[in-house]
Amino acid sequence: MSTALERDKHLSIPVEGMTCASCVAHVEEALKGVPGVADVSVNLATEKATVALAAADVPVDKLRAAVAGAGYKVPTIRTSLNIGGMTCASCVAHVEEALKGVPGVVDATVNLATEKASVEYVAGLAGVENFRQAVQEAGYSVEGVAGEELDASQELERLSKVKEIRDLRRRWVFSLIVGAALFLGTFDLFPWAMPLMDLGFYPFLLWALATPVQFWAGWHFYTSGLGAVRHGTANMHTLIALGTTVAYGYSAAVVLLHALAPQFLAQHGIQAAVYFDTSALIIALILLGRYLEARARGQTSEAIRRLMGLRPVTARVVRDGKEVDLPVAEVVVGDIILVRPGEKVPVDGEVVDGHSSVDESMLTGESLPVEKGPGQPAFGATLNRTGAFRFRATKVGRDTVLSQIIRLVEEAQGSKAPIQRLADQVSAWFVPAVIGIALAAFLFWWWLGPAPSLTYAMLVLVAVLIIACPCALGLATPTAIIVGTGKGAEQGVLIRSAQALEVAHRITTVVMDKTGTLTQGMPVVTDVALASGSKSAGEIPSNPPLINGGTPATPIFAMGSIGGFDEADLLRLAASAERGSEHPLGEAIVKAAQERRLTLEEASQFQAIPGQGIQAQINGTMVHLGNLALMQAQNIFLDGLEAQAQALAEQGKTPMFLAAGGVAQGIIAVADTIKPTSQEGVAQLQHLGLEVVMLTGDHRRTAQAIARQLGVDQVEAEVLPQDKAEVVRKLQGQGKKVAMVGDGINDAPALAQADVGIAMGTGTDVAMASADVTLMRGDVRGVAAAINLSRRTIGVIRQNLFWAFFYNVLLIPVAAGVLFPVFQALGGVPGGLVLFFGHQGFLNPVLAALAMALSSVAVVSNSLRLRRARV
Repeated sequence: MSTALERDKHLSIPVEGMTCASCVAHVEEALKGVPGVADVSVNLATEKATVALAAADVPVDKLRAAVAGAGYKVPTIRTSLNIGGMTCASCVAHVEEALKGVPGVVDATVNLATEKASVEYVAGLAGVENFRQAVQEAGYSVEGVAGEELDASQELERLSKVKEIRDLRRRWVFSLIVGAALFLGTFDLFPWAMPLMDLGFYPFLLWALATPVQFWAGWHFYTSGLGAVRHGTANMHTLIALGTTVAYGYSAAVVLLHALAPQFLAQHGIQAAVYFDTSALIIALILLGRYLEARARGQTSEAIRRLMGLRPVTARVVRDGKEVDLPVAEVVVGDIILVRPGEKVPVDGEVVDGHSSVDESMLTGESLPVEKGPGQPAFGATLNRTGAFRFRATKVGRDTVLSQIIRLVEEAQGSKAPIQRLADQVSAWFVPAVIGIALAAFLFWWWLGPAPSLTYAMLVLVAVLIIACPCALGLATPTAIIVGTGKGAEQGVLIRSAQALEVAHRITTVVMDKTGTLTQGMPVVTDVALASGSKSAGEIPSNPPLINGGTPATPIFAMGSIGGFDEADLLRLAASAERGSEHPLGEAIVKAAQERRLTLEEASQFQAIPGQGIQAQINGTMVHLGNLALMQAQNIFLDGLEAQAQALAEQGKTPMFLAAGGVAQGIIAVADTIKPTSQEGVAQLQHLGLEVVMLTGDHRRTAQAIARQLGVDQVEAEVLPQDKAEVVRKLQGQGKKVAMVGDGINDAPALAQADVGIAMGTGTDVAMASADVTLMRGDVRGVAAAINLSRRTIGVIRQNLFWAFFYNVLLIPVAAGVLFPVFQALGGVPGGLVLFFGHQGFLNPVLAALAMALSSVAVVSNSLRLRRARV
């Protein structure tokens, strides 16, 4: 959106990327080339450009484009505003237009369901006060700004709409009671109605009863609807205010004329009937609809409120050697905090003392508790189950994982999906179009309608104004987005934007990096095989090693001995030789020996042989550990171990031969083991009809072996880290919509290239920053959950949009009287429809109000179904 800047003005624009005097000259030259710029002065020290404008409007976008074209950047800031007074999709369009009109604003999006505006602007050219003024001039209000300190209870109350619901309930109950009394006292089907109307004071009594409904219960329709008119716009409340005022005003005029000049009514063919009950019941039903809608909209934000409610209030901090309870807001980085069983961890940190199991399901969705000990991370809002521990605070306030999750979910819920564009385009002209249709229908039936034509024309006018519902259009998409992203957050699937949520449903191919995504990301010893002529040296402990803090590994040692030399000695010898190695495979062997509590020997004359392995002297014996090339180079007879090595390699494992004193002793196989849930995750994706591609730098034979275990048909092997993005690009070139799943720094380019980038939450910050979706659990089953959630959410959005358009397209003509000739051709209104259309065939405005109220409730309720969806 290009916003023009005022004439005869000096602007100070921040510029990033300048490093020297040449940069200054380049930026000055670029800005001077923008039409309307009189002079430019760039300061390298402050990294700002001062621009003098000539007598012409200069769009901000042109200044930013000029700087970008020179190879530099004008940084922008994004802030979030809580907007008050919005009622429908037309309000959204008005607020967006007002904010985009502020000089310096790059983009603005407004969300009706969250009642928030997200504004991107150039610092120094615009600010919060400019936004407040623009929003107020459009007839709305700014009720809060991101970054302003807001009490947690106040924010929870705002999200749950407690005050709004309470006020609406009070007003709709009052108006319904009065409206029902007016209906019982005026509807001519009741035998007592007509005699009462003949009493001189009775019409004035009805007028008196209807007045507080019109101007107290319905006052918000006037302040919002007519307030918009004063600012040159119109919204849903404008339609309601006009419709009910017409019915109320017509009835008041009839009462006065009937009392003061009854002959006037007779002379002009005006029926002496009042419609105070119509205006009152319309207000009652619309308020009832607003009440139900507010309750439902409050439920849509339940997930974010739940996350906010997780925030602990106090922390037990060790200060000056004493334990003191402090508000969480007073905890600072470096504080030592004590957490007892049953307490919540107050902030993020690292355990320094003690052991416990912690329930992290509120963050990751994983129900199994996680074991914690010294050196391991602890996250704020998680629940300590068993033991007590102390930890050092590393992140507090807005920097904690919980705060980041809340912020990410809020941003996603406040963003707009591309599918919403049609609703936005329609909403821009919807209310003026409805007013035009209502006036045209009024004039048509006044001139050509049956007697009393003015009465019927007035009822048609009211029905058209009331039945139109831009509110349903405005809520169709954002309510589903809010519930969908909230549902994802509860399952440990964090979706960055509504656009990502929409694109994900079109994914046809999922590319998954092998290491750290499908596998554990760390090699472990999987097999030990002995040569037939090995010598005995001792027994091996029987307790199996544990992987990832508590999950028993696949059995990796065959218990028993061959020729007297058993597996424990083979592993001890290999680990002793690898003790000083930094190679991942060597570290895996040492770790396996340590887990078996094997005593390692001192090694000397250690030498790493590039591309082959290592050699070292242990107890005077030279030990060689490496691949087949090393054994051949040392002329070591393998005694039939080649076949075993070949079989292990075909399983995706890396076999290493061990020889001592020039004699082959056996093989140790190491592999990056597959995560327990990876096979199921791949199967779930295939069940969704998706093509799964495994991406790895491994040798093709190894990659094929792992792919067979996972059930993956397509493999991209021997791919260098820098070529991962090219693989994604190649698949996109085949017309496929690609999701990339990864966890490492070298996955970031591929994540950015993909249509949807999905990062494992156990991976690097760089990968997560490049991704559209983050899986907090590091479990590939979350990929299927994210795509399934996207499909369900987009399905609900389509249902909502269909209903919103179908409702208005079908019922506005009905309210305008299109069925009148049909009923005339049938010889009158069928008996079962008289209550809805009267005897002449015009829709009862009260039923129009009921239909309008239920339409927006139906849209929100349909979105709420996502809360129960299984993903």
